[in-house]
Amino acid sequence: MWLFARDPVRDFPFELSPEPPEGSPPGPWALHRGRKKATGSPVSIFVYDVKPGAEELTQVAKAAFKRLKTLRHPNILAYIDGLETDKCLHIVTEAVTPLGMYLKARAEAGGLKELELSWGLHQIVKALSFLVNDCSLIHNNVCMAAVFVDRAGEWKLGGLDYMYSAQGNGGGPPSKGIPELEQYDPPELADSSGRAVREKWSADMWRLGCLIWEVFNGPLPRAAALRNPGKIPKSLVPHYCELVGANPKVRPNPARFLQNCRAPGGFMNNRFVETNLFLEEIQIKEPAEKQKFFQELSKSLDSFPEDFCRHKVLPQLLTAFEFGNAGAVVLTPLFKVGKFLSAEEYQQKIIPVVVKMFSSTDRAMRIRLLQQMEQFIQYLDEPTVNTQIFPHVVHGFLDTNPAIREQTVKSMLLLAPKLNEANLNVELMKHFARLQAKDDQGPIRCNTTVCLGKIGSYLSASTRHRVLTSAFSRATKDPFAPSRVAGVLGFAATHNLYSMNDCAHKILPVLCGLTVDPEKSVRDQAFKAIRSFLSKLESVSEDPTQLAEVEKDVHAASSPGVGGAAASWAGWAVTGVSSLTSKLIRAHPTAAPAEASVPQRPTPEGLPVPAPTPVPATPTSSGHWETQEEDKDTAEDSSAADRWDDEDWGSLEEAESVLAQQDDWSSGGQTSRAGQTSNPDHKSSELDWSSWEAEGSWEQGWQESSSPEPPPEGTRLASEYNWGGPEPSDKGDPFAALSARRDANTQPRPDSWGDDNWEGLEMESRQAKAELARKKREERRREMEAKRAEKKAAKGPMKLGTRKLD
Repeated sequence: MWLFARDPVRDFPFELSPEPPEGSPPGPWALHRGRKKATGSPVSIFVYDVKPGAEELTQVAKAAFKRLKTLRHPNILAYIDGLETDKCLHIVTEAVTPLGMYLKARAEAGGLKELELSWGLHQIVKALSFLVNDCSLIHNNVCMAAVFVDRAGEWKLGGLDYMYSAQGNGGGPPSKGIPELEQYDPPELADSSGRAVREKWSADMWRLGCLIWEVFNGPLPRAAALRNPGKIPKSLVPHYCELVGANPKVRPNPARFLQNCRAPGGFMNNRFVETNLFLEEIQIKEPAEKQKFFQELSKSLDSFPEDFCRHKVLPQLLTAFEFGNAGAVVLTPLFKVGKFLSAEEYQQKIIPVVVKMFSSTDRAMRIRLLQQMEQFIQYLDEPTVNTQIFPHVVHGFLDTNPAIREQTVKSMLLLAPKLNEANLNVELMKHFARLQAKDDQGPIRCNTTVCLGKIGSYLSASTRHRVLTSAFSRATKDPFAPSRVAGVLGFAATHNLYSMNDCAHKILPVLCGLTVDPEKSVRDQAFKAIRSFLSKLESVSEDPTQLAEVEKDVHAASSPGVGGAAASWAGWAVTGVSSLTSKLIRAHPTAAPAEASVPQRPTPEGLPVPAPTPVPATPTSSGHWETQEEDKDTAEDSSAADRWDDEDWGSLEEAESVLAQQDDWSSGGQTSRAGQTSNPDHKSSELDWSSWEAEGSWEQGWQESSSPEPPPEGTRLASEYNWGGPEPSDKGDPFAALSARRDANTQPRPDSWGDDNWEGLEMESRQAKAELARKKREERRREMEAKRAEKKAAKGPMKLGTRKLD
């Protein structure tokens, strides 16, 4: 039986690239690209072919093999594997590029920044400090050919062929015999007398000076050129001169050289070097230090190299989130670095972390994810959104923090195109109905209406018919003025989704009621919308053949992009995020939230009734279904107008402190306005789903119904109460006229198309509260009268000569 010897090169787990060597630096090695056979990950392979008669060179190569295998340091070329045979030597390291080739490639692309050069030189000096001070080894080959750069832009020290011990127990320095390398030797080595006094690091520091000169000025032609610093930065010139001084005794130790360059104003004293040093020691840093570091990191990433961000910062961010409990602070720098990744890399590295973050119960984490969703939504596929993200996001609709509820509403603009039938048309609409019906924050109700108008084209035909008219009609009765404006603009933005019958019998009656709204901005938008709908109806009336074309989208399946003209008319864009409420909150931080959350305190007798706070009008751009007359009106108002897309969504974070200071009037009488009562207390709206579903389900909330029944006999209006005064007043209540007028306006119409009954969900509970409050006041009045009578009876008859003090 024959036994065949195995080929060690063939069995080696790494293979050389068929491409030619990347470079042939002075020395015995040739650098090749390679890859690991099992995973395909890139590596670099240094190859030395053993030749007859070159025993001395072979011993140098074997020594380098041994040194690289035993030395481990972050700034020294990382050894992965090796192969030693009678014919060749293979050293496998991390994937690197020779520094000379790297600088040439970067120069063609615009050149390296001083930040990158400062950190690269810092790494080489730190490696020399490790060899000299910790290992008592002399590198003896510091030059451009001995430095390599990895994919993150980190500089690594290699070229260990001619290294020797500083203690002299391994003999003197080996002979190089290569002129290209000997030109970097210091002048004292040419002194055969040996009388020159020098430190063990003196020769390597001279060679470091040569390296610095070549980095900034190119290849060194001769040693005399070192006298001219050339393009070396001024902050580095004093320290460079110490390195290339003729006296070897004054050349600094590598550790002291680093300290000098890191001094205030030094070449290596910058944010990039500080960031790298922190990342190298991040595992031993305190949690508070990590939090501060990640908070400040985002500001600096724009000035950092792209490769550094991708290959060094990103892994540290992922590690900090996975194992370091860094929390929400890593999100901003994480998404900033994600911009440098390809779509495939983003899917592999960022998306798994994002999906895991959505399941976090940390409120700061959740709100930052919602705020920055626009940066990663394009990388999320529909199954991931529907099964792993949306179930966690909807919890934000029930959160007690108004800011989270608001951000959850805004995020639906981005998620809606990726939601399936059940999540979009059932689950999401149920939450929107609840927010618009029961949320105590006016900006949230307004933004819910805005969002519904923007995503209306994604809804199914049946859901659009059931939801949109009722939802926008309800918004027009909201006590928060921007919500009423949003309702009007919602009708305009989705005009192509309504039949002509709905326009005539359902939408126009609602809009006509807003022509006498107390707020001018509401009236202006109502008139514009009315003229537009009338123009549409008139065009169909004159040419009935247009009916099919006008109603083509009414029963069409959900599709993005329909209603583009209406979106332009309303100043909306499906991909944009805008709202009236941000301006309102910034301009009137107290009045706006208070109007939405608590009833107004009645004006004291004898004082004028304060005028309502004006709300900025929201102009619109002209659409194809507007009349010429409307174009003229739009042109007249354009100078003082603001477009919705020019504004951010209303932020509740600024209004939270104001809302916390408002008085709670929910225990008193309920003020009526526009035929609609004030919103229920915030706590009751956040208790649980079961109570809401018992009062009215989704279908009851959105579908139309008959007009609300009149209140039972004995129920008193807010204007009929004695609001804490000592005696009933005979003067007219300032709210009475308004209440009577609004009640008259909300009577059922003869052609009753059906008013929505959203506000009727809690009619019985409000009536019970009103009756309970009346009984409590009556009991309190009787108690006070009884106490006065008892006090008067206890005093008895007055004595002669005494004064009556009471």
